[in-house]
Amino acid sequence: MMGSPILVTGAAGFIGMHTAERLLDRGETVIGVDNFNDYYDPRLKAARAARLERRPGFRMVRADIADSAAMKALVVDNGVERIVHLAAQAGVRYSIQNPFAYERSNLAGHLSLLEAARHGGVRHLVYASSSSVYGDRPISGDGFKESDPAVAPVSLYAATKRSCELMSQSYAALYGFPQSGLRFFTVYGPWGRPDMAYYSFSRKIAAGEPIEVYGEGRMSRDFTYIDDIVDGIVGVLDHPPAHGAHEIYNIGDNQPVGLMEMISTLEGALGVKAEKIMRPMQPGDVTSTYADIDKLHALTGYRPRYPLKAGLERFVEWWRAFETG
Repeated sequence: MMGSPILVTGAAGFIGMHTAERLLDRGETVIGVDNFNDYYDPRLKAARAARLERRPGFRMVRADIADSAAMKALVVDNGVERIVHLAAQAGVRYSIQNPFAYERSNLAGHLSLLEAARHGGVRHLVYASSSSVYGDRPISGDGFKESDPAVAPVSLYAATKRSCELMSQSYAALYGFPQSGLRFFTVYGPWGRPDMAYYSFSRKIAAGEPIEVYGEGRMSRDFTYIDDIVDGIVGVLDHPPAHGAHEIYNIGDNQPVGLMEMISTLEGALGVKAEKIMRPMQPGDVTSTYADIDKLHALTGYRPRYPLKAGLERFVEWWRAFETG
């Protein structure tokens, strides 16, 4: 095992489970924390946790990241020096329905981890942000750059993620511990979230049910396969910024794909054609996302490895086994 344990929050979540697995694969000791909420089927979270708990070097703690005393004790008592903070209340549309869940998980939760890191002498805090902080803007050039303004969020979810970045900036300046924020671009793949379009579409297409296509199908996303996301997370974790510094990195595929093309690719992976019902854009959604990844590449050599077709085929293979198992 390699030194002190790494704390991974949201370890029963989609990105958290895959990140914890990668760290365990290279011999790290990992403490996972998750509150196993019911935003989507808790059985999926339980299955992810069970997969991790079979691994030597892993321990799961059931706790709420907004419990600041619990987070401080977890970090201090276990000598945690590196944190990968992935726990959050996700979902743009759900933030309109249940805004106070975002206040607790995203704002109070992030602050709890910052305080735990400050008191625990953490050497590097890596945390999840989101491409949603860029707002609804046209694609130009080579994509959204980390230096672009992020001052016009169109959803509460995006506003909380930008707020987390600002909190981290202040704590890095005040207390000196290095921090890295990761703006994820539309993550997909095996063990993914059922509320994501590719997952819910798969269920409906396979069942012969129509799918609702929002934005009249004119939206595009920088779909990023989970293994590529984890490459970026671990690469950044291994390259902390200087003492007192806070850096932000895009992690995306750098290849935006139209929603209709994604659906066509998914139909091919499933071997079934979908009946489509066109709907207008929903509140809080953005038209397009496109990650400029030059900064991350310069730091870690990051390059996405999985095109959408290969990634969706891997997802469908896992999904069929999981749904029937």
